[in-house]
Amino acid sequence: MGIRQHAKAAIAFAVTIGVLLSLPALIARRGSIAAQTKPKPVPEMEKLNFYLGEWDYTETYGKGPNGPKNTGVYTSKLGPGGNSLINTFHSQGPVGDFEGLLVFTWDPKEKAYKQYIFGNNFPGALVSTGAFEGDTLVFRSEITMPGATMKLRNTTRVTEPGKMVSEQFAARGDAPETLLVHVEAKKR
Repeated sequence: MGIRQHAKAAIAFAVTIGVLLSLPALIARRGSIAAQTKPKPVPEMEKLNFYLGEWDYTETYGKGPNGPKNTGVYTSKLGPGGNSLINTFHSQGPVGDFEGLLVFTWDPKEKAYKQYIFGNNFPGALVSTGAFEGDTLVFRSEITMPGATMKLRNTTRVTEPGKMVSEQFAARGDAPETLLVHVEAKKR
């Protein structure tokens, strides 16, 4: 091998080493640029952070505290980019075995929350629209059935750190609302 070939090989080796040594700096710079341009969740979604975590809950059905009770676990985590919440739940008891998935998001066009509810006891998804009324998050939806429309209203509020209460009300047509279920949850 001649001197020229040694020189070319040495230059190629030096360039390769230089590129390899500069890669960590380039990756770090690219990562900091990506972190700077990463979109933040909309402020409306940050208001729902009280849901995050694992919760033990009790569902009481009917009008009074002595109604039948189911118990369950509710888990809430951030969805992609923090612009949604993904919640799973499972309860069991004398009223039945309920399992489901809820996805919360913010609809900027409607300026309202959307909740997509999927459950083991009904096909498709129930879509609710919500907003805060004071400190209470309220979702409303309707289910059309043969001969009637059922109006649903769900309220959720934090009662103290690590505790929340949800209630589901229903009204058939224009009849007054009745309480379907009262849920008390405690964060693990």
